[in-house]
Amino acid sequence: MKVLFLCGGHGKRMLPLTDNKFLLKFLGRTLLEHQMQIAVDAGLMNFILVCNPQSYEQVKTIAEKFNSATIEIAIQEKPLGIANALESAAPLIKEELMIVNPNDIFDITAYTSLLKSHQHDKSVSEILGYRVKNYFPGGYLITNNNGDLTGIVEKPGAGNEPSDMVNMLVHLHSNPKALLQYITKVETEKDDKYERALDAMCKDGILIHVVPYSEAWCAIKYPWNVLESVRYFLDHTESYISPTAQISNRAVIEGKVIIGDNAKVLENAVIRGPVYIGPGTIIGNSTLVRAYSHIGANCVVGFASEIKGSYVGDNSWFHMNYVGDSVLGEQCNFGAGTITANWRFDKKIISVRVNGNPTNTGMDKFGAVIGNNCRTGINVSIMPGVKIGSNSIIGPSVCLTEDVESDTIVKLSASIRHIRKKFNPRQNKEEPF
Repeated sequence: MKVLFLCGGHGKRMLPLTDNKFLLKFLGRTLLEHQMQIAVDAGLMNFILVCNPQSYEQVKTIAEKFNSATIEIAIQEKPLGIANALESAAPLIKEELMIVNPNDIFDITAYTSLLKSHQHDKSVSEILGYRVKNYFPGGYLITNNNGDLTGIVEKPGAGNEPSDMVNMLVHLHSNPKALLQYITKVETEKDDKYERALDAMCKDGILIHVVPYSEAWCAIKYPWNVLESVRYFLDHTESYISPTAQISNRAVIEGKVIIGDNAKVLENAVIRGPVYIGPGTIIGNSTLVRAYSHIGANCVVGFASEIKGSYVGDNSWFHMNYVGDSVLGEQCNFGAGTITANWRFDKKIISVRVNGNPTNTGMDKFGAVIGNNCRTGINVSIMPGVKIGSNSIIGPSVCLTEDVESDTIVKLSASIRHIRKKFNPRQNKEEPF
């Protein structure tokens, strides 16, 4: 059996973060590495990685870390969906196939339950289903009393859900060539060709069994899902402080913490876990790092800064800043006094513009989303839900209330000189200031 990881798409909803979500790092490893390791732990050792031309070298580097596994790489030239990814890898598909979305986070039981069902079930395919309470922007599964698939509806829209079970993209096909044949017959202008092929298969009487999955699952579809993913990884990881880390005896460390090699925690710093501190990172004097913060490698959290419930990419620098419930890419540099606001005065749920449309985060506390290689000047204020594109600079004293595109410089307009008057209370009149 081969496991095919879908690494060829572009996550437009994630902008300004990387469009290759599987390259996001958690606990020092990319998401793809975590997912491949879980598959290996489940006894799966043969992989096909379908990637786009831009990510080929990075995917190849990740593949080389799994020496004991057999790994083949296929190129998907354009991000045309799951069906196109399978067609791109068709020459490598010669046996039973498991299809996995590496942008979803789940535990090993997702694999083991599917494999167990496959051993005892006569279905041609088995797919995972997950019951939800609120609308999820994905495919919804319709099943009969035996748990067999009778239909699938892709993104029906809130209020139009045909069931409460959504499609988790961990699928096992014992006859993938038949699946590819159905894919060639589907005509659609959307990116749901694969789902329509499954729908056609079950309507033709081909048995597709839905295996319920009820353990932890986090689908990274939007930037704020990164914070949910941080919670998952920190909750499922044991405390560890590297023997090469330097921790001042005047620092305070409470709760579960993971501190990487050669990290430093200086005097009067306070870390309240669960928290991840990457290798080579410095937590400076009188700083505060609060629960469910994930700080990457070689960062400097400088004097009097506070990081609260945020994801911070590698090589980022801070000094006298507040970063609350935010998601930051790599190589971000905040000038002293830069603040990310994370709460609205009217207490409403915070929305973020995704592809130009306001999208509800479902969170009453959410800060900024900032791409790679961004810098801010001193005393910058960033309002809740604002996005800053990669390679941008926000000048001193700017109060940012709207999104900023990549490669942009934002600065205050030409200063207006106000002539004020000083009030003289003894003479009850105003004098030039």
